[in-house]
Amino acid sequence: MKAMQLDAVGQLFTREVERPEPGPEDLLIRVEACGVCGTDRHLFHGEFPCKPPVTLGHEFSGIVEAMGGKVTGFAIGDRITGDPNIACGRCVHCANGRINLCRNLQAIGIHRNGGFADYVIVPQKQAFLLPADLDPMHGAFCEPLACCLHGIDLAEIKAGGSVVVLGGGVIGLLTVQLARLAGATSVILSTRQAVRRTLAEELGATATVDPSEGDVINKIAGPQGLVPGGVDVVLECAGVSETVAQSLKIVRPGGTVVVMGVMPQGETMEIEPFDLLFREVRLLTSFLNPFTHRRAADLIAAGKIEIDTLISRTVSLNEAPNVVSNPPQPGEVKVLVIPGL
Repeated sequence: MKAMQLDAVGQLFTREVERPEPGPEDLLIRVEACGVCGTDRHLFHGEFPCKPPVTLGHEFSGIVEAMGGKVTGFAIGDRITGDPNIACGRCVHCANGRINLCRNLQAIGIHRNGGFADYVIVPQKQAFLLPADLDPMHGAFCEPLACCLHGIDLAEIKAGGSVVVLGGGVIGLLTVQLARLAGATSVILSTRQAVRRTLAEELGATATVDPSEGDVINKIAGPQGLVPGGVDVVLECAGVSETVAQSLKIVRPGGTVVVMGVMPQGETMEIEPFDLLFREVRLLTSFLNPFTHRRAADLIAAGKIEIDTLISRTVSLNEAPNVVSNPPQPGEVKVLVIPGL
C-alpha cells in the first residue's frame, strides 16, 4: 500500500509500505479521506513534537476492512471516523477525566502511523460509526470539529451573547457555525482573506473584519466599533501571537478568551497580567478533543454543519507531500487527501 511518511524534519515522502495487520482489539480501515491540518505542517517543520519515522494524517474516515478477534460492535463494511488521540486510562489525568492531558498520550498520525495512507489501524475504542450514506469526505471533518467543540464547551457561550472568532481557516469557520448553534446572536470573524470573510458570512457570521485595513481592536471593541466595550467571548483560532494579543484587548471586562490555535513550539509573547486581573478576564486554552468526537460525528451526520463549502480541493497521496510542505494557497480552507485518487 501507499503511505506518506515523515522520516525527519523537512523529509516527507510517499512510498510503498507493508499493509498493517490489526491486533485483537483493532480495526483495519481503508482510508476514504484524510484532511491536511496545520499541525501536519508544524510537524514537517519540526514545530510540534512527534516520533518519526511516522505516517502523518490524523483527520480521517474510512471503511472497516478487517478486525481483530476481540472487536465488538463493528462489522466489515462499516464507515467510521477515528479519534486519533489515544489516552492510557491509567495516569492521574485520565483518572480525573482529563484524557486530553494524558501523560502517555499516543496520537495516530503523530506517534503512530496515520491516515495519509491506503490503510490505517484504529483501536476499537477510538472508532465511531458513521451513517453508510454519509459523504466519505464529510467524515474527515469529525476530528477538527471535535477540537472546536472542546473550545466551545470551555467558552460557555450564552444565548444572545457576542463572540469574536480570530482566524478564518477551517477551525475558525467551523467555530463560527458552532457559536451560532450555541446561541450567540453576534458572531464576528476577523481574517485578512476576502474569500474567507465572504464564506464566514455565508456560514452564519453576522459581520467580518479585515485586520489589514486598520486597528482590528478598535473596529470591534472601540467606542464606534461593532461591539463597543468588547465581546463576551473571543475564540482565537489563528495560532499566531498577534491574534492572541488582540483577543485580550477585544474581550469585555469579565469576558472569556479561549486560545484554540496552535502556535509553533517555543514561540513566546508578552501579556500584561495587571490588565487581565483588573478586568477579570478569563484566559483559557483548548487542547484536543476530550469526549467530543461522538458529538462531532453526530452533528456532521445530522447535517448541522456545512462541510462542502470548506473543501478547497482534493489531492492524491502522491501529491500530498507537496501540499503539506508548502503554505496553504490563498483562500484555501481544507485540502483532503483521497488515497483512491
